[in-house]
Amino acid sequence: MKKIMFNDRFGLTQSVLEGRKTMTRRIASIQPPYKNNEIAFPVFAGDGEGSPLWLAYCWVNKDNPDEHTKWVKPQYNKEGEIIAIAQSYKALGYDPESLDRDPKDLGIRGFMKDSAGWNNKMFVCAAGCKNHIRMINIKIQRLQDISDEDCLKEGIEEHLKDVQYGFPTNIGYYGQYPFSNPREAFAALIDKVSGKGTWKRNPWVWVYEFELVK
Repeated sequence: MKKIMFNDRFGLTQSVLEGRKTMTRRIASIQPPYKNNEIAFPVFAGDGEGSPLWLAYCWVNKDNPDEHTKWVKPQYNKEGEIIAIAQSYKALGYDPESLDRDPKDLGIRGFMKDSAGWNNKMFVCAAGCKNHIRMINIKIQRLQDISDEDCLKEGIEEHLKDVQYGFPTNIGYYGQYPFSNPREAFAALIDKVSGKGTWKRNPWVWVYEFELVK
């Protein structure tokens, strides 16, 4: 099973766990490299999701169609796939003194507080994660093509109806982030999560829509 990480500093993991965040955008691994680009997908249906090029894409030079990038697939490429939500063992409530943990649960026998995954979810195996999502839709688009509705699905919250929007932080709920519309709030959030200037750069992103599963 794969796992997926959400930003804790801005409350995104918690938003997912509470069912308020049902969509995430991840920057595509290959951006348009040519002056005159065109995105291309495999022209054959093949075996559907069983095809090795399912959901693959490449960039083609429109001035020279024989020039193109390699085929690339998104990190998560199966609708209906169950994916573990990454959390630290501490956040998951594991007992640090237990020595009787099922090896299939954590991938190790026994569990100690000095485990690398106790405070850092990067080191937690998918089998040890208790919460999961199911992918229900996958597509690729430019970052700024996001709609107001999708901004709310990304975890942007409405505060004072139709007046103020924002997102939580770990240093104060709305902190210094009041915005007049969902897009402004999301633009600020993506710059915090993916690096300053991400919104202005307007990269191609994979859009993953999902649902929380028990």
